[in-house]
Amino acid sequence: MKKIALLILVLVFVTACTTQKETTMNSADILIETNKGNFSIALYDDTPITKANFISLVQSQFYDGLTFHRYEPGFVIQGGDPNGDGTGGSEKTIPLEIVSGKSHSRGTVGMARSSDPNSASSQFFVNLVDNTFLDNQYTVFGEVTEGMDVVDSLRAGDKMIKVEIIS
Repeated sequence: MKKIALLILVLVFVTACTTQKETTMNSADILIETNKGNFSIALYDDTPITKANFISLVQSQFYDGLTFHRYEPGFVIQGGDPNGDGTGGSEKTIPLEIVSGKSHSRGTVGMARSSDPNSASSQFFVNLVDNTFLDNQYTVFGEVTEGMDVVDSLRAGDKMIKVEIIS
């Protein structure tokens, strides 16, 4: 009887460790500390190229100290440009990733790009309202999970003090 109980305990432990490892590998929550407060975003697993690019930029501290250079009332707040004026990006571009059923609804996070659909780099935006006319044109790769009130208060010139992975 003790052997069976021990075996069950070991199986439960192994299953819990495996589940935790999978969760860590497959999910990423990002904390963005701004001069107006903090907000968190959850990155989607079904846009793996965009997710990996964003995580890489966060890990390299690319976003730390950058500004939100674009605020369009009733549309988006946008940041991630090292030039601070909408013309810059990282050294890498990534292809457009469209996922059926993902929409640019309020609080979702999208990748900005030039007129070339495969030119996204480091600039991202948060939709301040439903912007479904952007669907199938820009990658939706995450959503704000906490602090949408902070996002709503951001304006051009506000700063990303620190951007970090929190899970």
